[in-house]
Amino acid sequence: MTLVAALGALLVGLTLGLLGGGGAIVTVPVLVYALGLDAKLAVVMALPIVGGVSLVGVLQHWRQGNVDFRTAGVFGLAAMGGAFGGAKLAQFVSGRLQLILLALLMFGSSISMLRGRGPGAGEESATRDLSFKVLLVGLGVGVLTGLLGIGGGFLLVPALVLLAKVPMRQAVGTSLTVIAMNTAAGYLGYLGQVELPWKLVLQFAGIAAVGIIGGSALVPRIPQAALKKSFGVLLILLGALILWQQT
Repeated sequence: MTLVAALGALLVGLTLGLLGGGGAIVTVPVLVYALGLDAKLAVVMALPIVGGVSLVGVLQHWRQGNVDFRTAGVFGLAAMGGAFGGAKLAQFVSGRLQLILLALLMFGSSISMLRGRGPGAGEESATRDLSFKVLLVGLGVGVLTGLLGIGGGFLLVPALVLLAKVPMRQAVGTSLTVIAMNTAAGYLGYLGQVELPWKLVLQFAGIAAVGIIGGSALVPRIPQAALKKSFGVLLILLGALILWQQT
C-alpha cells in the first residue's frame, strides 16, 4: 500500500470517528486514485472497509454510553433493504457513472458543511411522530450505500437528531451503527459479482480503524464547526478531481 493510500485510510477513520459520517465518502476516491483500482471494484471494497471500521467506532461510543441501539435498529433495517437493492441496481450502472454521481454527492455534502447548517439543541426535543420519514431517509441512505459504496453518515447524523430526536451526543455512535448495518447488506448484494483482494481490504481497514479510535477520542476536544468546514473544502476538491478525470 502506498503512503498516500495509507494517509487516505487514516483520514477515512478520523473523519468517521469525529463526525459519525463523511469519511466514508472519500474511501472510493482514495482506492481509485491512490491505489489505481477500477471504480467498480473500489465501490465494493469500500463496503467491508467502512462497515468494519464503523464497528470499531461503535464500540468506542458504546463504552461512552453514546449509542441508541433501538433507533439504530429502525434506521438500520430500512437502510439495509435499500443497500441490498442499491447493490443490485449497480449492475446496470457503469463505473464511470458511479464516480460522477459520487462527485455530485460530494458537492451537495460540502455545501451543507460549509454553510454550517446542523441540528441545534432545541430541535432535539420536538415530539412529532416522523417514523415514516425516518424509514424513508434510512431507505434512501441505503440505496446510496449500495450504489456508490458510501456509509451515508453525513445524511444520517442530522436525520437522527431532527427526525428521530436522538441527542446530538448519541447521534455519531448511532450513525456508525447504522453504517455498519447497511454496508453489510450492500456487500451481500454484490456477492458473486466481484472478487475482492482481502489482504488489501484488511490493510486499509486496519489503518482506518486506528484513525477512528483516535477520532472518537478527540470528539470532545475539536470544534465541530471548524472541522466540518475544513472537510467541506476537501470534498469540493475531491469532487472536482473526480469530475475532471471522468469528463
